[in-house]
Amino acid sequence: MEIKAIINFLNKLEGSNIFYKLSKVRNEAILVEIAVPGQRWEIEFMEDGTVEIEKFISDGEYYDVKEIERLYKDFID
Repeated sequence: MEIKAIINFLNKLEGSNIFYKLSKVRNEAILVEIAVPGQRWEIEFMEDGTVEIEKFISDGEYYDVKEIERLYKDFID
């Protein structure tokens, strides 16, 4: 995908009031992180022109503050 197409994509997000942020995780890609109600999308625009999309969709459950302890237990060294 050309840079012009990426800019048009970002402009369309902005025009639709969809929150996003740009980052770079891989050497060969630009990452657009999108947050919409109940979902988070990661769209990577690769240097070879391919696009990879990963969606994280909420199950609609909410948790109390005790869940933070689970975060520490399961994911922090």
